[in-house]
Amino acid sequence: MRAGERISGPLVDVISVSSQRPRVGVIVPRYGHSAVARNRVRRRLKELARREWLPMAVSSDSSRDVILRAKPAAYGASYARLKETLDAPFGRLCER
Repeated sequence: MRAGERISGPLVDVISVSSQRPRVGVIVPRYGHSAVARNRVRRRLKELARREWLPMAVSSDSSRDVILRAKPAAYGASYARLKETLDAPFGRLCER
């Protein structure tokens, strides 16, 4: 995580590093929330990566490891708000 490129947003930090093939990791710290809330955020971020980033990465031959790290504000965000927030970072990653 320290060596990668970091794109910071209001809800999620996106960290990327070059790799052999595109992979995604999700980090959702507790921030005092229940396991149910953490898993909801984790599932939403994994689904966004699967639907939005991986197809773009495969089509642009962008082989990067991507780590999505949720911020406290992500717990209150809807799926649509998370998607809107991650569109720009995912696009920047695929341009490289």
